[in-house]
Amino acid sequence: MTEPTPFHATDGRTHLSYELLTTNALPSSTQVRLDRVEVRDARTHRVVGSLSGQELADAANPVGDPLPGADGSTPAPPGPTPTVIPGSQQWVIWLDLALDRGKHVPKVLEHHLSGAVVTASGSSPFEETVQVTPTGRTAPMNLNAPVRPGTWYSSESCCGNTHHRRGLGPINGRFYVPQRFAIDWYRVGEQGQTWEGDPARLTSYLSYRQPVVAAAGGRVVEVQDGIPDNTPPVTPPVPPIEETVGNHVTLEVAPGRYLLYAHLKPGSLKVREGDRVEPGRVLGLIGNSGNSTTPHLHFQVMTTAEFFPTDSPPFTFRQFRVVGQVEPRIWDDNLGLQPTGVLPITPSPYEGPHRARYPLDREVLEF
Repeated sequence: MTEPTPFHATDGRTHLSYELLTTNALPSSTQVRLDRVEVRDARTHRVVGSLSGQELADAANPVGDPLPGADGSTPAPPGPTPTVIPGSQQWVIWLDLALDRGKHVPKVLEHHLSGAVVTASGSSPFEETVQVTPTGRTAPMNLNAPVRPGTWYSSESCCGNTHHRRGLGPINGRFYVPQRFAIDWYRVGEQGQTWEGDPARLTSYLSYRQPVVAAAGGRVVEVQDGIPDNTPPVTPPVPPIEETVGNHVTLEVAPGRYLLYAHLKPGSLKVREGDRVEPGRVLGLIGNSGNSTTPHLHFQVMTTAEFFPTDSPPFTFRQFRVVGQVEPRIWDDNLGLQPTGVLPITPSPYEGPHRARYPLDREVLEF
């Protein structure tokens, strides 16, 4: 569903994050037991990553049945093992490879599947090599910060079981993962707080009305305004598809590359379609519009000017400093339901300055 593009993350490793669709085209009475999925270098057949047992079970699900835990449960319950695909079903396998520093990234990948076809009369083992896939040769965009300097919490970024990474969307007859590398940004105060006072008030959230800025120079190609802010902290009803990202600004910054700033405050947008902006230009203020429970900035790179449909390629930031991490999954839908607004920030093994890196999920960092 995408061109797997390598990117460098704060853990010092090179990541490849993409999806493999698998279909059991046999009759409904015939199951396929999937025991192992190997990702190999198509030239040398060297294994660069593999999934089996519980890891495979936790990374596979029917296309219409989201993985447990993506709705915010912490931790996600383990998937059933072995991984069995019923007849006439299509499943998605979420592949997230992390290659150690210095490891060669193959130019072409192949996928080796092994398991057994299971019927009432017995089982028949199989091994198949499928889906020869070139990796992306274009480096991820290296961007400035999309927000003003300060301490920020990067929520729902790659590469775990989050609603961004594992949000499969059927759009216009095709499957997309339109938020694969999206990040939700929350402003963090000196005491680690994201809100103070009454979590039912928008103004209690430190992110609310914070400026968002152009992370690269470009042209404004889409602006939407006039959608009211939601009242936190309870998740609002799912809005119509055209209001999913709420008030937003989209910048075209390169051929086939667009930056999305979503969930902005109504009436705060500072640009119009057709405007050319320089890096650092204020585009609007963070709000709580669209499919948003608590004020935050949803930021990502897209391959089209519109969120539906789009693909979500990786990107990096020019420089930032990791100052900690948050172990529990605290995100948009449960941030305002915490006992206090103070994040349980703990030391990170990746603390310190980073350049041209992608922040991983639940890191706290300084721009």
